[in-house]
Amino acid sequence: MRFPRSPRSIFGGSNPVLTLIILSAVLYLLFNTLYPAIKLNDREAAPRAVTARGDLAPDEQNTIEVFREASPSVVYITSIALQRNLFNLNVYKIPKGTGSGFVWDKEGRIVTNYHVISDANRIEVTLADHTNWKASLVGAAPDRDIAVLRISAPADKLRPIMIGNSDNLQVGQKVFAIGNPFGLDQTLTTGVVSALGREIKAETGRTIRNVIQTDAAINPGNSGGPLLDSAGRLIGVNTAIYSPSGTNSGIGFAVPAHEVNRVVPQIIQHGKTFRPGLGISIANQRLTRELNLEGLLILNVELDSAAAKAGLRGTRQVRGGLILGDIILAVNKTPIQNYNQLRDEVERYKVGASVVLTLLRDNRRVDVSVLLEAI
Repeated sequence: MRFPRSPRSIFGGSNPVLTLIILSAVLYLLFNTLYPAIKLNDREAAPRAVTARGDLAPDEQNTIEVFREASPSVVYITSIALQRNLFNLNVYKIPKGTGSGFVWDKEGRIVTNYHVISDANRIEVTLADHTNWKASLVGAAPDRDIAVLRISAPADKLRPIMIGNSDNLQVGQKVFAIGNPFGLDQTLTTGVVSALGREIKAETGRTIRNVIQTDAAINPGNSGGPLLDSAGRLIGVNTAIYSPSGTNSGIGFAVPAHEVNRVVPQIIQHGKTFRPGLGISIANQRLTRELNLEGLLILNVELDSAAAKAGLRGTRQVRGGLILGDIILAVNKTPIQNYNQLRDEVERYKVGASVVLTLLRDNRRVDVSVLLEAI
């Protein structure tokens, strides 16, 4: 009797190649049944219809308007160092750094940060129309990180920025920063006033008070550019960021506009700023510690100074020792412990203002009024 062959002998036992071909065909048919082939190209393809969006939101319209009005006032600043080749004595121009600034007036004066141009041998200013101009330094206030430049551009190329009021700012108020971060000119970033009354250090080590804190992105290259309110007015000059990496971390700082508007006219008039002072010299901290004194010991009172007119006493050297002068303990009841505190407190007031100094004199506390003078 003859028996039928098993499936194995039919498909795999005698001819494995045939079995593989049959299985492949079955799988191909099954795959194409479940997943039909997708046509990759279509000769009749055409652009899609554009969906109408309607009017821009009021907030967007305000942002666009602020940039349109203020951006022509913003400039790009390049500081250049001159280096002489030791072999052929040729002088080469080497870019030292970049920053931002803004047009102050039609006479070609440009305001920026002092630290942007402090080490430059030559300064170039690029206006919003991309024309380049050689700039001269009018003057600076390093303690306020403010510098004023001047270019010879015609008045019709210059659009002075609008000046605002930084005294009535509120936390949460919308702000705009325009500048040239990483050399990318005419860049706009937005944010809010994050805090008011901050303090930062200038390059000189002096404290800049009442600084504006913002979360508007401020990166290297933004320094010296304007911080604007929603009316497009200057409310601050972007000066610093708080970041371990040196790039924006959501914490930027700007010198307030009221301080800029006070300092810039003085620089234009005199090439420097005049600050209120007393006309005295103070003992250094080492001597004060050695004498075990609290407060600031007056070493010398200048002739015809505000301090001399108020009767302040300096330290005198006599045979066998010293007769200590007045020791300043407070200014208008604010305790003073070091020279920076004294200078910062005095500079809260204008030249000609009267302040009350609390002194230690002959082991007694006395109050003396002094009219501040320009120094």
